[in-house]
Amino acid sequence: MAHQSLLRAAATLLAGLLFGIGLTYAGMTRPETVLDFLNFRDLGLLLVLGAAVSVNLLVFQLWPRLRPTPLLGGSYQQRPFRVDRRSLAGGVLFGLGWGICGVCPGPALAGSGAGDMSLLLALAGIVLGAGLHGWWAGRR
Repeated sequence: MAHQSLLRAAATLLAGLLFGIGLTYAGMTRPETVLDFLNFRDLGLLLVLGAAVSVNLLVFQLWPRLRPTPLLGGSYQQRPFRVDRRSLAGGVLFGLGWGICGVCPGPALAGSGAGDMSLLLALAGIVLGAGLHGWWAGRR
């Protein structure tokens, strides 16, 4: 059991490492690049997004057909999604935050790791916003 947990932790670490390298290599950790994309001055990140979505779509559609169970055990799960008021409001708030600071959580973490300490302020805001939402949702 401990061996399986260690293997899962190593796989998660490796996936996070790959994700961080990819974000940094693609330039998504630079707020000015992201803001140029959001202002339609540089659409290179559209290619990055398209490639990432295409690879994920391919893997998430094909892999379960090729292998009945995940490599590290367990089972495949579907996450149902429906468009409702909460998902739309969350998308609007996320988009506003992304447009104002020029980064989203993954690139902010990767950029901090790459030495861009100004992104720590964005991360503090992300953590504060998530904590505030958690506190507010817990009151209901």
